[in-house]
Amino acid sequence: MAPEPNRAGNGASTSGTAKDEAAAKKKIESEDLSDEDLALKQQLELYVERVQDTDPGLQKVALESMRQEIRTSTSSMTSVPKPLKFLRPHYGTLKAYYETMVESELKKYLADILSVLALTMSAEGERESLKYRLLGSEGDIGSWGHEYVRNLAGEIAQEYAKRQSEEAPIDDLMELVKQIVAFHMKHNAEPEAVDLLMEVEDLDMLTEHVDKTNFKRTCLYLTSSARYLPGPDDMLVLDIAFSIYLKFEEFPNALQIALFMDNLLHVRTVFTSCHDVLRKKQFCYILARHGITFELDEEMVNDDEEREVLQDIINNSKLSEGYLTLARDIEVMEPKSPEDIYKAHLLDGRASAGASVDSARQNLAATFVNAFVNAGFGQDKLMTVASDSSSSGSSGNWLFKNKEHGKTSAAASLGMILLWDVDSGLAQLDKYFHSNDNHVIAGALLGVGIVNCSIKNDCDPAMALLGDFIDKEDSSTRIGAIMGLGIAYAGSQNEQLRYKLAPILSDPKASLDVIAFTAIALGLIYVGSCNEEVAQAIIFTLMDRSESELGEPLTRLLPLGLGLLYLGKQESVEATAEVSKTFNEKIRKYCDMTLLSCAYAGTGNVLKVQNLLGHCSQHLDKGEMHQGPAVLGIAMVAMAEELGVEMAIRSLEHLLQYGEQNIRRAVPLALGLLCISNPKVNVMDTLSRLSHDTDSEVAMAAVISLGLIGAGTNNARIAGMLRNLSSYYYKDTSLLFCVRIAQGLVHLGKGLLTLNPYHSDRVLLSPTALAGLITMLHACLDMKAIVLGKYHYVLYFLVLAMQPRMLLTVDEDLKPLSVPVRVGQAVDVVGQAGRPKTITGFQTHSTPVLLAAGDRAELATEKYLPISPILEGFVILKDNPDYREE
Repeated sequence: MAPEPNRAGNGASTSGTAKDEAAAKKKIESEDLSDEDLALKQQLELYVERVQDTDPGLQKVALESMRQEIRTSTSSMTSVPKPLKFLRPHYGTLKAYYETMVESELKKYLADILSVLALTMSAEGERESLKYRLLGSEGDIGSWGHEYVRNLAGEIAQEYAKRQSEEAPIDDLMELVKQIVAFHMKHNAEPEAVDLLMEVEDLDMLTEHVDKTNFKRTCLYLTSSARYLPGPDDMLVLDIAFSIYLKFEEFPNALQIALFMDNLLHVRTVFTSCHDVLRKKQFCYILARHGITFELDEEMVNDDEEREVLQDIINNSKLSEGYLTLARDIEVMEPKSPEDIYKAHLLDGRASAGASVDSARQNLAATFVNAFVNAGFGQDKLMTVASDSSSSGSSGNWLFKNKEHGKTSAAASLGMILLWDVDSGLAQLDKYFHSNDNHVIAGALLGVGIVNCSIKNDCDPAMALLGDFIDKEDSSTRIGAIMGLGIAYAGSQNEQLRYKLAPILSDPKASLDVIAFTAIALGLIYVGSCNEEVAQAIIFTLMDRSESELGEPLTRLLPLGLGLLYLGKQESVEATAEVSKTFNEKIRKYCDMTLLSCAYAGTGNVLKVQNLLGHCSQHLDKGEMHQGPAVLGIAMVAMAEELGVEMAIRSLEHLLQYGEQNIRRAVPLALGLLCISNPKVNVMDTLSRLSHDTDSEVAMAAVISLGLIGAGTNNARIAGMLRNLSSYYYKDTSLLFCVRIAQGLVHLGKGLLTLNPYHSDRVLLSPTALAGLITMLHACLDMKAIVLGKYHYVLYFLVLAMQPRMLLTVDEDLKPLSVPVRVGQAVDVVGQAGRPKTITGFQTHSTPVLLAAGDRAELATEKYLPISPILEGFVILKDNPDYREE
């Protein structure tokens, strides 16, 4: 191209230098290029000229060659492929020429090439690549390479959003989406296919494209992304994952999703679509661990005998047996006394001197420690001593070493020691029913409830024994019976109990404490059910309370009972929350916070965490109590996934520094809930610091929380801290009591139990377990009045969350079977290429084994196949037909 003659005249000097520079640059460039590259560059420039030729034959050849060059240029993804690089300067010319062409095959051909060039050339947000793709030929998009397809997918998402807002048709886009999804699914890029379909709101298309090779990875990505999606999208995503799992008969995973969505119809579907009895037995173990009441019918299991066996598993009647098998295997059957836990001999002189005094408070603490440590073992050194000497041996003696209401906890502790073993539990508690001391009877009633916790029985012993005591005159007996029923039937939504308990709420003669415990019991029985009638009853009760009653510490349990009805049910709470705005202003905000935090518990909803943090940042007058539940609420909502937990821990650290006293008192409890049975070092240090706080309420909460984060772990560091605290606080009975309780929790079940409500690889949240924990934590918001007052038995609500942290493998006849397994830290493998290892740093043990927080197990032998993909709790193994002995 000749320079324009008339340009040289004006400003010749400037253009001269510019020209020289350009020439120099060109010279340098051509020197840099190797001969091949230079040849390629000239070749491509020739094609560009030829494309603009008038002869269609030449055009076609040129386009073909250009296309060939672009397609065959494989280069590393770190640099732009050569042909694209050399064609960049000509993008504008080709674009301009394209506009002048008449409609023809060739024009489409050129559009294809422009679409690929736009990958590196088009301006941000222009979406030219997509524009030319839609104008081009309908060819296979994959042949242009992954990067091109990826870029198109991104542009489609933007274009789709734009067209949705303008309500323009999207059919042409969807055609393209189909191609892209098919391409991604073929090339192991399932997450990208899922992302694109989420953007264009058409996940149903996935089911056509998944096959045996990629459905697991697809579903893994779907389920883990569901946590970060806003509702109702998350449910749609899970529904798709559910249907894919069903399609490929991966029933245990489908069941897990059904439980996660809390959709009992889906659970039914899983049972009806599966025809293998062994698998159904495994489903029953999963249901039992989740702690929901579920009745099998003929449609789900048609053989009567089989149905009975399966229902037995769901009813958890084998739990005690399995737990004791584990205990025998690990050789911890020997009962422990509180002294074995305190290890006072390790401390220096002054503290142990004070400990010899036999005070009622100390004995009460020992009662709890004894109950927690020997929970479920059926024998201990205080309550169940062999009755050779005389029938009223020392068990009676220990009972009477406790003062009035202390006897309630002492008698109930027998229920804890015989946990899950209904038959011998009822037999041993029976003697207390004949006592003429109301506190003892109350304890026996509560004990019956505890023994039956998470066990369902056809003959309903708890209902039969406790039902008659609900309407007794004496309030302590009533509370024992009511709390016992709440614990025994948690989550069962038992109508009969509603008719029995609801009238107490409106009974003018009932004392406030009876009413408060009734509200909690109803909340536990109907946990997460959004039951209108129960909600109504509790709301009326709250409205009827007088000014003075609203100031009572136990009143805080009423809004909590209401909140438990909506546990994890998100929007369903809104109507009730509106009603709560009409309550007396003393309790209005408290109720609001409690409802909000319960409804979004375990959802990880970031907006709700922000909302709750907002409430905590206000500096209020002394009388306000609603910030306590707000702080606990942050932990309840954020505990859903690891990332949220880390962030919440950081936010709580800030609250400690800037918050008012009533916030600081709740922060340790919130930390305890976030890391329950999972002693993280940073949290442990924070709590250790707070346990020496000048405000005794903060110190007490911190001490209890040290027990919670170490619950059932036997963590040596926490045990050491608590021992030192026991000598530090040897004169302060209240704090010493808390230290003792915490020591009992750390050695919960001699280290075989966990309080973590999450199970199945931290996916499922057991509603009853969380409800028990929250109730106990809400009671701890006012330590002095409730836990250190005469309602210390609220600590027994923890029994709802107690589960063996074991992996017990059983054979097809459900008899324990010892096999080698590898246990290690779980690794998140969502969206990773290939078949990455799911655990790291493993050790090989033979089952039964203990699983700590964040551990995962896998079989170390190929002789058996596990029926459930998640090795936790009871897992049935079947023989591997392809296995050959070496």
